[in-house]
This record gives sequence, C-alpha cells and structure tokens, in this order.
Amino acid sequence: MATGKAGEREDVKRRAKEDGIEFFLAQFVEMHGKPNAKLMPAQAIDDLMDEGAGFAGFAAGPIGQTPASPDMLAVPDLSTYTRVPWQPDLVRFACDVTVEGAEWPYCPRTLLRRAVDRAAQLGYRMKIGLEAEFFLVRRDERGALVVDDPLDTSEQPCYDAKALYRNYEFLTTLSKYMNGLGWGNYANDHEDANGQFESNFAYDDVLVTCDRAIFFRYMVHVLAQARGKLATFMPKPFGNLTGNGCHFHISLWDPSGEKNLFDDADDPRGFGLSELAYQFMGGVIAHSRPASAIVAPTVNSYKRIGVGAPTSGATWSPAYAAWGGNNRTQMLRVPGGPRFEHRGIDGSANPYLAAVAVLASGLDGIEKRLDPGQGNTRNLYTVPLAEVQEQGIEALPATLLEACDELERDEVLRDWFGHTGSEHYLDYFARTKREEFGAYHAEVSAWEVERYLTLF
Repeated sequence: MATGKAGEREDVKRRAKEDGIEFFLAQFVEMHGKPNAKLMPAQAIDDLMDEGAGFAGFAAGPIGQTPASPDMLAVPDLSTYTRVPWQPDLVRFACDVTVEGAEWPYCPRTLLRRAVDRAAQLGYRMKIGLEAEFFLVRRDERGALVVDDPLDTSEQPCYDAKALYRNYEFLTTLSKYMNGLGWGNYANDHEDANGQFESNFAYDDVLVTCDRAIFFRYMVHVLAQARGKLATFMPKPFGNLTGNGCHFHISLWDPSGEKNLFDDADDPRGFGLSELAYQFMGGVIAHSRPASAIVAPTVNSYKRIGVGAPTSGATWSPAYAAWGGNNRTQMLRVPGGPRFEHRGIDGSANPYLAAVAVLASGLDGIEKRLDPGQGNTRNLYTVPLAEVQEQGIEALPATLLEACDELERDEVLRDWFGHTGSEHYLDYFARTKREEFGAYHAEVSAWEVERYLTLF
C-alpha cells in the first residue's frame, strides 16, 4: 500500500481500475442536506483529484453564494470511496467545498470536519450511530399523498411482521447494500406509523457516520423511485401518524478511538456512564432550545415535536429538554451505557450540522462541568405542564421561528460554527430559515379557511 497523499491517489486509481469503475459522483450537500453531484468519467479522475468538480453554488441551494459568486469546487475526500451497490461501475465521493483555493465556510461537511479537529485538540473523539426513519409513500389517483402499501392500515403497526414481509424485497435489498459497503446493518423494522421503516447500521466516527447518512438517504430514495414508490424522511408527512426521527446515539472517546470516555461500570447513578458523560449531556440540555433550529430545522419539524398522541398512541418525539434512563419520552435517553440517545433530531436535519451542534453543546457542558440534573423516570407525555416546570425542565421551542431567535443568541454555538468572513454562519442559517418560515406563514391553509371563513 502506498503512503502519503500521492500514494493515496495512486491507490484510489488502482482500486477504481480493479473494480471496473467507469464514472464517479462528486457529491456535496448544502444547508438542507440535499445531495448535489456531478457525474464524471473515469478518464477525468486526475482532474477530479487535482481540482475538484466545479459548481455554480447559488443554483445548488443555500450554501452562501449568489449568482455573482465564483465557482465552487467539490474536492473529494478519497477515504469516502463508495462503490454504488446498484450501479457497480459507479463510485461516490463525499466532497468538501472550496472557493478560489480556500475552504468554504458555508460547507456543512467542512464545518463538521473543523469541529472534529477542534475536539481532537481538546483530547476528544465523538462517535455516533443513528436511526434514520423513513416512509414509503405514493400519490393516489387524485394526487393525494398516501402510504404505499394499501394493506398497511393497522392502528398500531409497529413491528408488524406481515407489513414487514410485504416490503421484504425492498428492505433486504437495502440491507444487502449496506452490508456490502461494510456498514454493519444489524436490524430493519416496521416503525410506529403506517408505511414507516427503519434500517440500522453500526456506529463509527462522527464524520464517517454522517457521510453514510447522506448516502443512506440517497440510496433509499433511489431504490424507492426505481420501484415506483416515493421515500420521505420528512419529519411529519401525515398529521395523524408518528413522524420521522433521526436519533443520534452518542459517545465520546480518547484520541486513539480505543477508550470510550463515557464508560464507567461504577456509575453511582446506575446507568454505566462516567461523570464526563453526564457533563456532556448537561451541555446538550443547556443548549437544546437554540440547537433545535439545527436538529429540527424545518417548519414541519415542529409538528412532530410535542405530547399530543397520533393514531398509534404516542408521538415518540420529545417535548422537553430532559433526560432519563431507558425512557423514550425524554429528549436524551440512556438505553444502557456507555452512550446516550438524542431523540430530538429529526429526519430533516442535515447530519453534519446536527453533529456540530451536539458536539459543541456537549463539550461546553464538559468545560463548565454542567450537571444534567436528576434523570426522569416518569412518562413526560402525561405529566402536567405545571409539574414539568416545577422541576425546572424547559419545553422545546414551539416553532422554527422561536428556535431561530434563540439560536442567534447562543454564543457557544456561534463560536463553533464560526464566521464566514462577512457574517456568522448561524446568522446566515437563521436568516434562511426565517425566510422559510415566512413563506410557510404566508400560505392560507385549508384548515384556516374551514375554521374562519364564516366564523366572523
């Protein structure tokens, strides 16, 4: 095996030749996490590695460019060589964006990579696993969005073996592809809503897992569309059904990646977690309201959050910034050490940005030695609001607009996301999201018409 940057390039070229690769996808994401790519023939591999793939950034989505901006270049991270399972002559590279030779501070992957480097200087290495939930849907003859499987009508469809088998070909194909990529898929299930599924794969370093999350979403969409279906990770596509989460399972390790710093078998609280882990959780809770704008970043996100029960009987999403043991009504759940699960992250979150927010919040908790308080054992979906408030537990924001107001004021998150040269990244993020909220608020819904038309 060759060594060094030049050696890595030669190894990639040799591997691509051995694999019979004819094309490369140079892929990056913008603020929303939408994958953008150029398809480049194998003959252009040197150009791709030397310069990157050129893009007019403004056309790709919110990534800090205008029509007057110079080209962005998507520079491949060669370690992300991913052979596309359903198209074996194609390889995908996750890319970082540069402009005029400099890292682009609006690039979500670059923001996470910088945060990872900063954490490493402090002696920490975050690893995550994630649970990405999605629906399989279609349009009916009237154009309405419906669950793809017409037999999937149970009031409590979670883990339904019959519905699982009706989607056997789709789910087993997805599983085989993940395991072929070496991701360690270990479970696939029918989730709590009709038409909702989840496929789990092994945890890894945070940047690796986020790269995989972007490719996973892409893979689910492609496989669904090839079968005449639609897939969606939208937080709440149906008002009466449970929404889509993207739960992060989080642990902090030493720089070698060998020692889990959250692990403590002698934990006096009985959860198998170290004091460092509790401080990290304390930071995540302390910054949960401003961070909501990033981990739940759409208007639709706030229709998932809350205590009101959908058809199945529970939202399975948090309403309050609290933690507990193996209790799914909490924002942070400790299912069994040495990790915790963040249940406030939803299917619309850009995983790179969500990971920066979690890492920054947690490390601030460690620096300030924050205590997350007593773990909750109660069902927070049924505890009266007054009692929740008496315990000093804060509710999560009710709208994207409220979350954005808090985000702009959070100095810790501002520091970690950084300045772009002309503005703070979070000011750009909040402005973009306020415009999204304004566009939504300007629409007159059928609900409003029915409620108000003849009332006044």
